[in-house]
Amino acid sequence: MEDNFQSAYQEEEDRLNSALTEIDTVLERLRGIPVYTGHEYTEQVLEDSREQRRKDLAKLRQEPYFGRLDFQGKDEDERKALYIGKIGVDREQVSDRPLVIDWRAPVASLFYSFTGGTEPASYEAPEGLIEGLVYLKRNVVIRKQILERVADTYNRDSDAPAVSDEFLVYRLGENKDNRLRDIVSTIQEEQDRIIRAAKNTALIIQGVAGSGKTTVALHRLAFLLYQYKDQVLAEKMIIFAPNRMFLDYISDVLPELGVGNIAQSTFPDWAADVLGVVLPEQNAADTMNLWFEREGGMPEITEETPGRFKGSTALMGIIESAIGLLENGAVPEGDFSPWEGSVLRRSMILRWHNEEYAPYPPAKRKERVMARIHRWIEMELKKSPSAAALKDRKKKSAAREKAYSTKWPKYDPLMIYKQIFRAVKVPEDWPAEAPDRIPQGVLKLTVKDLKKGILHEEDLPPLLYIHYLLNGNEGSSRFDHIVIDEAQDFSPFQIAVLDLYVKGHSFTILGDLSQGIHAYKGVHAWEEMQTLFAPEHTAYHALTRSYRSTMEIIEFANGILSAGVGSSLLAVPVFRSGNPVRLIPYAEEKPEHTAGGDSRMEAVRTALASLSGREYRTVAILTRSLREAAELYTELAGSFDDIHLIDGSMTEYRGGLSVLPVYLSKGLEFDAVILADADSDHYGDAAWDAKLMYVGCTRALHELWMLHGGSLPPYLRNGDGTGTALGWPE
Repeated sequence: MEDNFQSAYQEEEDRLNSALTEIDTVLERLRGIPVYTGHEYTEQVLEDSREQRRKDLAKLRQEPYFGRLDFQGKDEDERKALYIGKIGVDREQVSDRPLVIDWRAPVASLFYSFTGGTEPASYEAPEGLIEGLVYLKRNVVIRKQILERVADTYNRDSDAPAVSDEFLVYRLGENKDNRLRDIVSTIQEEQDRIIRAAKNTALIIQGVAGSGKTTVALHRLAFLLYQYKDQVLAEKMIIFAPNRMFLDYISDVLPELGVGNIAQSTFPDWAADVLGVVLPEQNAADTMNLWFEREGGMPEITEETPGRFKGSTALMGIIESAIGLLENGAVPEGDFSPWEGSVLRRSMILRWHNEEYAPYPPAKRKERVMARIHRWIEMELKKSPSAAALKDRKKKSAAREKAYSTKWPKYDPLMIYKQIFRAVKVPEDWPAEAPDRIPQGVLKLTVKDLKKGILHEEDLPPLLYIHYLLNGNEGSSRFDHIVIDEAQDFSPFQIAVLDLYVKGHSFTILGDLSQGIHAYKGVHAWEEMQTLFAPEHTAYHALTRSYRSTMEIIEFANGILSAGVGSSLLAVPVFRSGNPVRLIPYAEEKPEHTAGGDSRMEAVRTALASLSGREYRTVAILTRSLREAAELYTELAGSFDDIHLIDGSMTEYRGGLSVLPVYLSKGLEFDAVILADADSDHYGDAAWDAKLMYVGCTRALHELWMLHGGSLPPYLRNGDGTGTALGWPE
């Protein structure tokens, strides 16, 4: 077996050297061609192609490929060794196979979907279904032109066992830095199905913590750009993430896959930009304070909670009624007279408004009708009997045209929103029942805020919908595809509005209901989103395998979810074992520890000292509140150089030692996590508290330490089970 490995390693090293020589030869030739700077279009296109090839080859030199697949089609005479990489590159000379095959190519799907066996395998190609036999599936790790690892996950000609899990565990065991990385070399079969799913589908993905759903969605964008290159543009795609720091955290994945120019934003930032409004940062902080910093726990959540009601499609109907009423009564009463003796009948204006310009939305219809009236005035002015009369009529018509325009409804989204909630005076013919359809608590609170000029995130979807109904959405502003991360925190109204801004219901919607700690605004079941689309326009996938944490951590977190939430959405761990989860009371001293001082602070310092012996790049201390995180940070700042307080205002994740409240940790991951105050004084008995703790536990890749004072919440009381250790390590 050792001889086989040495033979495989030598074979791959020889092939790598050969590939690098060919890459360098081509790159040197391309760099020797003078850069074209002229204005001839054909030459500009050729130069762009050469420059892209230069960039691809320069990047390929460091890590040309990561996999090999030996495949023989049923109509072919011999097997072919196909090398799979992040970037596809053809050979200089005509050949029956490229130097490197792009991981998104149809044949490369076999590298991800084939899991072994002697039966024929197949893949979908433009020319139809291709069948054949897989003889070898091999993973290789190349870093900086050096072959570091070779692992066969299938070999038809060998009796040696496959090592697919061993290779996956090797890659998962690598320590984290301050960026999310691509998984192109370890994409699993269930992930690959999602990545390669059809474009015009609202794809909803329920993925357990650590299932790689965010990374899968980013790889899906890269695939769509490759597969539908004539139909989609990177500039017409957008990623919605929970906060700006998370956007920074995922910012390296797409460039690593050779994809650029995809917009990345938070929903509030994008919506505020479309609407031309300013949403103060303090509003988001006030919301966090209300739901996460409040003494006594989270307020009760009902369907009449402002975020839930304003995120429901019920409000859409109220808005549609209001806009319809404005539209029907838009044309002012009476004829229009620009000066004495000249009259434009209202019947004619109504015909323009209700018939000729009927396809246009209200605001644009008003613009066209007023432009038509202006042209009519200009034609009438040409009939003036004298220069003096012309001058007098111009003056009068300008004033009357302006006055007539002010009689039309003001198609301002914010004003209409205020009218719907009766925060300002409303037209006499508005429906009296509108406020009755709004819960009184929501109505009262919204009126109070709107009169103060305060807008919240939950106000943005209805404002966007009003804006859309008034102005429509021109094709130039529609997206080809939208990715929504942490979608359990989105409302149905948000999704419904975004569907108006995307072509063909083309969504990748991903989240985890078990991490639904923002239940005051998000969905409680995926059906709330699925019902927004026709069955043929939506699909659902569940990712249950977790690749982030060790088995001990996942089993511990699953226990919290089962006991505290009663959820069946449990993670299935990859076989990667590590240290047990530590469950340590503050009062318990380490044998060599000196008594005295703040036991909570000393326990945190002791835990950090113990973890410092490992080669961890990222460690997090998670607290229940921001106030407690700030206090710990202040205490520790003098002892650690690379320490950061994450308070929700940061736009960059810097790695190192981070101190942050648990509710701001969602979406991030760390080599080791110390969850402080894991006791019943900080986490109540409610399912929401259990979800909050579950989020904190599942941030850890390799080690999880739970420090507590006093009694434990009920879902932690069986903490001495499998994968858990009580007390300090020896």
